[in-house]
Amino acid sequence: MTSVPSASAADASSERRRSRRPARKPWPAWVHLILALVLVAVLRNFIAQSFYVPSGSMIPTLQVGDRMIVPKFGQTIEHGDIVVFDGTETFGGNPAPRFDSAIGKVVSGVGKVFGVDVNERDYVKRVIGMGGDHVVCCDANEAITVNGKALNERYLAPGMKPSMMPFDVVVPEGHLWLMGDNRSNSADSRAHLGDPGGGMVPVSDVIGEPVLRYWPLSRFDRITSTTSVPAADG
Repeated sequence: MTSVPSASAADASSERRRSRRPARKPWPAWVHLILALVLVAVLRNFIAQSFYVPSGSMIPTLQVGDRMIVPKFGQTIEHGDIVVFDGTETFGGNPAPRFDSAIGKVVSGVGKVFGVDVNERDYVKRVIGMGGDHVVCCDANEAITVNGKALNERYLAPGMKPSMMPFDVVVPEGHLWLMGDNRSNSADSRAHLGDPGGGMVPVSDVIGEPVLRYWPLSRFDRITSTTSVPAADG
């Protein structure tokens, strides 16, 4: 007859097996660093990114030094939206790479993997015209019109004219006509009319729409951008 081990004997045997297992070693610091970098890359490339406002071209909506969060998914561009975009090819004049050395090229390549293009020039402006729109400045009442419809640009500072520079453009499909809210001090689509592309920014260059200003704390607030400009009739 085979004897059945008692409960205490089985417990002792299980304890011996556990004691023979090697203790798990903590991951080395470099593994934690790599995981942190991967997490940052995923967040920056696919979730959201923080941007800093370096100039006064969007005053009074955005002030110099404002920091804002820009999601990278689930947004549809509409008339009146504020957008952050990569203007390297359009507004930036397609500059030559700033890192020409071997080490610089390595740094640039690593940066791109983590969503940081050292040659990228980001801008923030407002969408005035979209693909197919006929945008004109200005009508008899000094208002910008989109497809013959005057814009009520309530986000402009009191007394600010919609534009001191006249223009009459048709926006190509897949492109945007962008202007800063500080019309007297904004190098926007108007300033690039004579450049290749005529100041039009491809929709594919848009990084996202800012939704939250988190710094300075005194100006902590949501960023709402679609209430002032009516959609233009096609």
